[in-house]
Amino acid sequence: MDVPADLPAPGPETPGSTSLVAAGDLLRALAAPVRIAIVLQLRSSPRCVHELVDALAVTQPLISQHLRVLKAAGVVRGDRRGREVVYRLVDDHLAHIVVDAVAHVEEES
Repeated sequence: MDVPADLPAPGPETPGSTSLVAAGDLLRALAAPVRIAIVLQLRSSPRCVHELVDALAVTQPLISQHLRVLKAAGVVRGDRRGREVVYRLVDDHLAHIVVDAVAHVEEES
């Protein structure tokens, strides 16, 4: 992972540049409306792709593409159950970030 030169120098309150880059990558993975909606859906319970398609009214290929991004970023994991894969959040920290961001925007409206 390349560390950009424009990052602040670590101090007592600033994490190291590697952590800042990783946090930026994670936030970029969450920075799409469909991915935010997926996280909010998975917050309530694990879901299969077809359940996400139904809940979000988007196509299966689009849901699968966004799940790949979230999985690569370590936001979700998939567990195979027969022919289906059930997706769940890796932990609740990320759900809190998404919920807080949505709440913040709704307060501003």
